[in-house]
Amino acid sequence: MQPHLFNKVMHDVYNYDAYFVHKCDAAGILGLLLEQKLIAIIRMLVYGSSADQVDEIARMRKSTTLESLVRFCDAIKTLYTRNYLRKPTPRDLQRFLQKSEAQVAGTQNDLNVLGQSPVFNDVLRGEAPNITYEINSTVYWNGYYLVDDIYLRWTTFVKSILHP
Repeated sequence: MQPHLFNKVMHDVYNYDAYFVHKCDAAGILGLLLEQKLIAIIRMLVYGSSADQVDEIARMRKSTTLESLVRFCDAIKTLYTRNYLRKPTPRDLQRFLQKSEAQVAGTQNDLNVLGQSPVFNDVLRGEAPNITYEINSTVYWNGYYLVDDIYLRWTTFVKSILHP
């Protein structure tokens, strides 16, 4: 995760939920830093780690780690659903196409995205994004997703060439 993105998320979560504010406990001992909680949470989400696996790194109890995870997910859902956790609009798709034309193609996909994303619900229903683009003088009418070899054989998935 880019440092500026981490800092933005940290700032937003800090302002959303007082649970993440660094404060003293009943004995007057300073509690865990927001950064400690977020690093444990992000490690769990990125690597699929359990709370037991991150307790030594973050020096947090399992119960604190799990509560932090639940509160973090609630904050992210509340703060970012409207702008980021939604299906792309036709305007978004057009912007993605324009952006991809300006850079080298590559894939950074994860099957967890496929299983969790509402974007692919349309694909499963046989509905593709309504967008027009041209490749090698051929006009296409359905959107596609660049994927690697581990994805299913769907017409909406275009697999990268292993050895061009």
